[in-house]
Amino acid sequence: MKSNIGEVRPAPHCPRLTPLRTQRGGIATLTLVWLVIIGAIYGVFFVWLAREENPNPQRLLQQQGLQGEVVLKRNRAGHYVADGEINGERVVFLLDTGATQVALPMQLARRLGLQLGPAVTVQTAAGPAPGYQTRLNSVRLASIEMRNVTALVSDGLDPDMVLLGMNFLKRLEMIQRDDQLILRTVNSKK
Repeated sequence: MKSNIGEVRPAPHCPRLTPLRTQRGGIATLTLVWLVIIGAIYGVFFVWLAREENPNPQRLLQQQGLQGEVVLKRNRAGHYVADGEINGERVVFLLDTGATQVALPMQLARRLGLQLGPAVTVQTAAGPAPGYQTRLNSVRLASIEMRNVTALVSDGLDPDMVLLGMNFLKRLEMIQRDDQLILRTVNSKK
Protein backbone atom coordinates (compact mmCIF):
# COMPACT_ATOMS: atom_id res chain seq x y z
CA MET A 1 0.00 0.00 0.00
CA LYS A 2 1.22 3.38 -0.97
CA SER A 3 1.24 6.23 1.48
CA ASN A 4 -0.23 9.60 0.44
CA ILE A 5 1.87 11.44 2.95
CA GLY A 6 3.72 14.33 1.36
CA GLU A 7 1.43 14.46 -1.66
CA VAL A 8 -0.20 17.88 -2.12
CA ARG A 9 -3.74 17.92 -3.33
CA PRO A 10 -5.81 21.09 -3.80
CA ALA A 11 -8.78 21.43 -1.56
CA PRO A 12 -12.08 20.96 -3.40
CA HIS A 13 -13.10 24.59 -2.85
CA CYS A 14 -9.78 26.11 -4.10
CA PRO A 15 -9.43 27.11 -7.78
CA ARG A 16 -7.00 25.14 -9.86
CA LEU A 17 -3.82 26.84 -10.89
CA THR A 18 -3.78 27.49 -14.62
CA PRO A 19 -0.80 27.27 -16.87
CA LEU A 20 1.10 30.49 -17.56
CA ARG A 21 -0.11 30.46 -21.18
CA THR A 22 -3.76 30.76 -20.09
CA GLN A 23 -2.90 33.54 -17.64
CA ARG A 24 -1.27 35.54 -20.43
CA GLY A 25 -4.41 35.15 -22.56
CA GLY A 26 -6.49 36.45 -19.66
CA ILE A 27 -4.20 39.43 -19.19
CA ALA A 28 -4.38 40.25 -22.92
CA THR A 29 -8.19 40.04 -22.84
CA LEU A 30 -8.38 42.19 -19.73
CA THR A 31 -6.03 44.75 -21.31
CA LEU A 32 -8.15 44.82 -24.47
CA VAL A 33 -11.34 45.32 -22.45
CA TRP A 34 -9.78 48.24 -20.57
CA LEU A 35 -8.55 49.81 -23.82
CA VAL A 36 -12.07 49.60 -25.27
CA ILE A 37 -13.52 51.16 -22.11
CA ILE A 38 -10.96 53.99 -22.13
CA GLY A 39 -11.57 54.54 -25.86
CA ALA A 40 -15.33 54.74 -25.32
CA ILE A 41 -14.90 57.24 -22.47
CA TYR A 42 -12.57 59.33 -24.65
CA GLY A 43 -15.08 59.25 -27.53
CA VAL A 44 -17.98 60.35 -25.32
CA PHE A 45 -15.84 63.13 -23.81
CA PHE A 46 -14.70 64.29 -27.28
CA VAL A 47 -18.30 64.48 -28.55
CA TRP A 48 -19.39 66.34 -25.39
CA LEU A 49 -16.48 68.79 -25.68
CA ALA A 50 -17.23 69.49 -29.36
CA ARG A 51 -20.89 70.13 -28.50
CA GLU A 52 -19.89 72.49 -25.70
CA GLU A 53 -17.56 74.45 -27.99
CA ASN A 54 -20.07 74.64 -30.87
CA PRO A 55 -23.65 74.20 -29.67
CA ASN A 56 -24.90 75.18 -33.16
CA PRO A 57 -23.97 72.37 -35.57
CA GLN A 58 -25.26 72.64 -39.13
CA ARG A 59 -27.85 69.86 -38.70
CA LEU A 60 -29.54 71.84 -35.88
CA LEU A 61 -29.44 75.09 -37.82
CA GLN A 62 -31.04 73.40 -40.84
CA GLN A 63 -33.98 72.30 -38.69
CA GLN A 64 -34.92 75.91 -37.97
CA GLY A 65 -37.96 76.65 -40.09
CA LEU A 66 -37.94 80.44 -40.56
CA GLN A 67 -36.30 81.72 -43.72
CA GLY A 68 -33.94 84.61 -42.98
CA GLU A 69 -33.81 83.95 -39.22
CA VAL A 70 -31.31 81.99 -37.16
CA VAL A 71 -31.33 81.34 -33.41
CA LEU A 72 -27.89 80.57 -31.95
CA LYS A 73 -27.03 79.24 -28.51
CA ARG A 74 -24.06 80.70 -26.65
CA ASN A 75 -21.25 78.25 -25.84
CA ARG A 76 -19.75 77.73 -22.38
CA ALA A 77 -17.12 80.40 -23.03
CA GLY A 78 -19.85 82.96 -23.78
CA HIS A 79 -19.26 83.06 -27.55
CA TYR A 80 -21.59 82.39 -30.43
CA VAL A 81 -20.06 79.68 -32.59
CA ALA A 82 -21.92 78.04 -35.47
CA ASP A 83 -21.39 75.88 -38.52
CA GLY A 84 -21.79 77.61 -41.85
CA GLU A 85 -20.46 77.71 -45.40
CA ILE A 86 -18.12 79.83 -47.47
CA ASN A 87 -18.39 79.28 -51.22
CA GLY A 88 -20.24 76.02 -50.51
CA GLU A 89 -17.54 74.61 -48.18
CA ARG A 90 -18.39 73.85 -44.55
CA VAL A 91 -16.67 76.11 -42.00
CA VAL A 92 -17.08 77.04 -38.33
CA PHE A 93 -17.91 80.68 -37.62
CA LEU A 94 -17.17 82.68 -34.49
CA LEU A 95 -19.46 85.72 -34.50
CA ASP A 96 -17.16 88.66 -33.77
CA THR A 97 -18.63 92.15 -33.53
CA GLY A 98 -15.09 93.44 -32.96
CA ALA A 99 -13.98 92.29 -36.43
CA THR A 100 -14.59 94.80 -39.19
CA GLN A 101 -14.71 92.12 -41.89
CA VAL A 102 -15.04 88.38 -42.24
CA ALA A 103 -11.57 87.02 -41.51
CA LEU A 104 -10.29 83.57 -42.35
CA PRO A 105 -7.04 81.68 -41.88
CA MET A 106 -4.57 81.27 -44.76
CA GLN A 107 -4.95 77.45 -44.73
CA LEU A 108 -8.67 77.72 -45.40
CA ALA A 109 -8.17 80.38 -48.08
CA ARG A 110 -5.79 78.03 -49.90
CA ARG A 111 -8.23 75.11 -49.56
CA LEU A 112 -11.03 77.28 -50.98
CA GLY A 113 -8.79 78.44 -53.83
CA LEU A 114 -9.32 82.12 -53.01
CA GLN A 115 -7.40 84.74 -54.93
CA LEU A 116 -5.46 86.99 -52.60
CA GLY A 117 -5.60 90.67 -53.26
CA PRO A 118 -3.35 93.46 -51.96
CA ALA A 119 -1.40 92.95 -48.76
CA VAL A 120 -2.70 94.82 -45.72
CA THR A 121 -1.85 95.05 -42.05
CA VAL A 122 -4.54 93.47 -39.90
CA GLN A 123 -5.07 94.71 -36.36
CA THR A 124 -5.70 91.69 -34.11
CA ALA A 125 -6.03 91.28 -30.36
CA ALA A 126 -2.41 90.07 -30.42
CA GLY A 127 -1.26 93.13 -32.37
CA PRO A 128 -0.62 93.91 -36.05
CA ALA A 129 -0.36 90.95 -38.45
CA PRO A 130 0.08 90.70 -42.22
CA GLY A 131 -3.01 89.85 -44.22
CA TYR A 132 -4.58 89.96 -47.68
CA GLN A 133 -7.87 91.20 -49.00
CA THR A 134 -10.12 88.78 -50.87
CA ARG A 135 -13.72 88.40 -51.97
CA LEU A 136 -16.05 85.51 -51.11
CA ASN A 137 -18.72 84.44 -53.58
CA SER A 138 -21.07 83.41 -50.78
CA VAL A 139 -21.23 83.30 -46.99
CA ARG A 140 -24.04 81.23 -45.48
CA LEU A 141 -25.19 80.88 -41.89
CA ALA A 142 -28.17 78.49 -41.94
CA SER A 143 -30.90 80.22 -43.99
CA ILE A 144 -29.04 83.56 -44.17
CA GLU A 145 -26.80 83.91 -47.21
CA MET A 146 -24.90 86.92 -48.50
CA ARG A 147 -23.03 87.14 -51.77
CA ASN A 148 -19.91 88.99 -52.88
CA VAL A 149 -18.59 89.52 -49.34
CA THR A 150 -15.20 91.15 -48.77
CA ALA A 151 -12.88 89.32 -46.38
CA LEU A 152 -9.40 89.32 -44.95
CA VAL A 153 -6.99 86.37 -44.97
CA SER A 154 -4.24 86.10 -42.37
CA ASP A 155 -1.82 83.51 -41.03
CA GLY A 156 -2.35 84.65 -37.45
CA LEU A 157 -5.88 83.23 -37.11
CA ASP A 158 -7.12 80.00 -35.57
CA PRO A 159 -6.94 77.47 -38.45
CA ASP A 160 -10.30 75.93 -37.50
CA MET A 161 -12.33 79.13 -37.11
CA VAL A 162 -13.64 81.91 -39.36
CA LEU A 163 -14.42 85.26 -37.74
CA LEU A 164 -17.83 86.39 -38.94
CA GLY A 165 -17.28 90.14 -38.84
CA MET A 166 -19.43 93.24 -39.04
CA ASN A 167 -19.51 93.47 -42.85
CA PHE A 168 -21.81 90.41 -42.59
CA LEU A 169 -23.43 91.06 -39.20
CA LYS A 170 -24.35 94.75 -39.76
CA ARG A 171 -26.87 93.68 -42.39
CA LEU A 172 -28.80 91.71 -39.78
CA GLU A 173 -31.06 92.53 -36.88
CA MET A 174 -29.52 91.03 -33.72
CA ILE A 175 -31.50 90.29 -30.57
CA GLN A 176 -29.77 88.76 -27.55
CA ARG A 177 -31.89 87.07 -24.86
CA ASP A 178 -30.41 84.96 -22.08
CA ASP A 179 -28.02 82.55 -23.81
CA GLN A 180 -29.50 82.97 -27.30
CA LEU A 181 -28.80 85.29 -30.19
CA ILE A 182 -31.50 85.79 -32.80
CA LEU A 183 -30.27 86.95 -36.20
CA ARG A 184 -32.76 88.16 -38.82
CA THR A 185 -32.35 89.62 -42.23
CA VAL A 186 -33.85 93.10 -42.22
CA ASN A 187 -36.52 92.18 -44.78
CA SER A 188 -37.58 88.87 -43.09
CA LYS A 189 -40.96 88.56 -41.38
CA LYS A 190 -40.95 88.69 -37.58
